[in-house]
Amino acid sequence: MRSFAKAFSLLLVVGLATPVFADDAKPFADAKEINLLDLLPPPPANDSAQMKAELGEILTIQVTRTPEMAARAVADAEENVWRFSDVIDNPKFTKDNLPKFSAFFDRVVETEGAVVDPAKDVWKRPRPHLYSDLVKPIVPLSKSGSYPSGHTTVGTLMGIVLAKMVPEKRAVIMARAWEYGHNRVVGGIHYASDIEAGRIAGTVIAETIMTHDDYKTEYEGAKAELRAALGL
Repeated sequence: MRSFAKAFSLLLVVGLATPVFADDAKPFADAKEINLLDLLPPPPANDSAQMKAELGEILTIQVTRTPEMAARAVADAEENVWRFSDVIDNPKFTKDNLPKFSAFFDRVVETEGAVVDPAKDVWKRPRPHLYSDLVKPIVPLSKSGSYPSGHTTVGTLMGIVLAKMVPEKRAVIMARAWEYGHNRVVGGIHYASDIEAGRIAGTVIAETIMTHDDYKTEYEGAKAELRAALGL
């Protein structure tokens, strides 16, 4: 009995010393609540004129993009709110300085996957490089369907939420969100219609989760922390 008590005490100490990471962030909504199959048109057919036109756009960008455009597209492969640091333009805008804000946006990012991934699995639109071997992506490849763009969805969603927290910078935040989506075409991993659908999906998700009580509570705490850190 004494050895059990000692072992239990040791487990408690180890448990208290083990950091808790954000990989268990819970989404604010899922595909049962927001069914994109009912909200978005299906992607263009593989043999359609639109598909060929969108492929042509990707191939044109592939030979005309500048090194700076390519670097931005590669950097924007990350799916987190810190990609907006260039437009927030404040040294306090970091994960270490904003724990509540960071945890809140972890949930926002998780929401995108919970809503978008089931629709991707149904539509199964082939990525550009799988449709044509002429396409040479410069960003990490993905095994998921191309439509709608999850990156664009989450970029739009993050942009809308962040712009509400910092309305003083709304114009530059939303412009950055739009660039974030377009950079998926620049990177050769998505078609233009994937981006359009992602912007619609991100907007719908934002408007939906803003009605949730848990979202409202966490949003207010994250907003207050952010604005205090930014001196607003």
